[in-house]
Amino acid sequence: MASNMEKSKKEETPASTDEPVIKYRGIKAMPFIIGNETFEKLGTVGSSTNLMVYLTTVFNMKSVTAATLINVFNGTTNMAPLVGAFLSDTYFGRYKSLGFASIASFLGMVILALTAAISKLHPPTCGNNESSMCVGPTTWQMAFLLSGFGFLVVGAGGIRPCNLAFGADQFDPETESGKRGIGSFFNWYYFTYTFAVMVSVTLIVYVQSSVSWAIGLGIPAFLMFLSCAMFFLGTKIYVIVKPQGSPLTSVAQVVVSAAKKQKLKLPEDLLLNLFNYIPTKSINSRLSHTNQFQFLDKAAIVTNEDKINLDGSAANPWRLCSTQQVEEVKCLLRILPIWASAMIYHVGLIQQQTFAVLQSLQSDRQLGHTSFEVPAASYTVFTMLTLTIWIPIYDRIIVPFLQKLTGKEGGFTLLQRMGIGIVLSILCMIVSALVEEERRTTALTKPTLGIAPKGGAISSLSSMWLVPQLALVGLSEGFNYIAQVEFYYKQFPENMRSIAGSFFFCGYASSNYLSSFLVSMVHQLSSRSRTGGWLAEDLNKGKLDYFYYMIAGMGVVNFVYFLLCAKWYRYKGTGDGSIEMTKDSVKHIV
Repeated sequence: MASNMEKSKKEETPASTDEPVIKYRGIKAMPFIIGNETFEKLGTVGSSTNLMVYLTTVFNMKSVTAATLINVFNGTTNMAPLVGAFLSDTYFGRYKSLGFASIASFLGMVILALTAAISKLHPPTCGNNESSMCVGPTTWQMAFLLSGFGFLVVGAGGIRPCNLAFGADQFDPETESGKRGIGSFFNWYYFTYTFAVMVSVTLIVYVQSSVSWAIGLGIPAFLMFLSCAMFFLGTKIYVIVKPQGSPLTSVAQVVVSAAKKQKLKLPEDLLLNLFNYIPTKSINSRLSHTNQFQFLDKAAIVTNEDKINLDGSAANPWRLCSTQQVEEVKCLLRILPIWASAMIYHVGLIQQQTFAVLQSLQSDRQLGHTSFEVPAASYTVFTMLTLTIWIPIYDRIIVPFLQKLTGKEGGFTLLQRMGIGIVLSILCMIVSALVEEERRTTALTKPTLGIAPKGGAISSLSSMWLVPQLALVGLSEGFNYIAQVEFYYKQFPENMRSIAGSFFFCGYASSNYLSSFLVSMVHQLSSRSRTGGWLAEDLNKGKLDYFYYMIAGMGVVNFVYFLLCAKWYRYKGTGDGSIEMTKDSVKHIV
């Protein structure tokens, strides 16, 4: 691989000496960027996974208050990347944004560690007796804690949208070795993510719960320090793409221009009558004209009122836009329906983070014939374990085989991989429903193992029966999650790749909100029925399998919708040939 990269570098040297030679060192830069991502995830996940326990036991918060605070924190951290992406693409660039965000995350974790290590920064420990007074946090203790959360939000806002795009920037997208490197980078990026989560939810959580909160929160802070160090060590070999101003301004200009010219008719000869100007320093790839969203093409109609500068640009960009700008906006509009299908897709997998835990609480969690009882939340490790095993096999064995078989880069197209992930999520919901039906039947008809913490008989069915559905989650993510991230990166205009990186997190945040709405609605409506609510506190009295079947049904409808969107979708760079946006054929209309 290294020799191929060296060979590609020689091919990449431009003939002209006017532009500086870009030295892509993708393979050499990967350890620094993935190392930064791995240590960052080890730190942030290790700090956030056990927050509920930390806030209720150390800060003496009520469970409802703690849950509300965590939900707001998680929602904000998933929405912050959109703001961070805009600032990165417009003003700072990905390198500076990542450096600043990494330091912010480190400071946030240090503050959390200090709240545990210094007794004056958290309330006194509650007594063991029920009659003992339990004092909550003071205003300044709460303010210090929230400042740590604030730094973590800033860190997430910069790291999440920029890290992946910055890593892909290190590969030359115009060479075959660069294209392979980008695809491999996306797979290994997610592999390290799953590895970090596995370590966090096992070792770090164990230290926090069983050894010391100060040490348990200090370890993530130290890992975040290593993340910062890894990132800055690779500075000299990075390809740093400079921001070119707000990409959203160009989008707004197209919308405004098209609205002003909505009454005009499109000319028959688009090649001669549409404005085809392309800035010489633009980093965006040249796009061919497409027939979709033709109402936007009116923004590029040249009228007698439109004036052209000597360099070929429009004198008033809010009245006249180029076909290149129009096609970039079309790229965004084509992505939105695919993104909407991803929102529904996430809903099914989110249930495995909540209700699967409740299923395990009312199942036999004893490990074999030993007395050791597996923690209910630890079963999610099987999802990460599946991903950790699957990704290297897929990247190194299956992809090369499929590429020879299908002749397509990556074996499958991005949309095909996303579709496979959706099918696997539907299968996951069906398996989950079947396992829950068997678990409940066993709990009601056969001898049980006692009472669960929140009431209800514990079924004698082993919790290991949850492994198939959790493994299906891992496989589904291995196809859809990775393809989603790569899809947004490749299909967004190049100057909006940080925003592309935030799209996945915004979609996931929206799925969380949608999931909460569905749970609340189903609980309220089903509680009015004669047979009782589907989502009862005691799962043995509920019908959780019905809820799973309902989400599976939603998944089937979503899959049909996705197929229609995929058939309609046109990948960036493929046009109908009416206007070819190349350097040789671009015509400036003056």
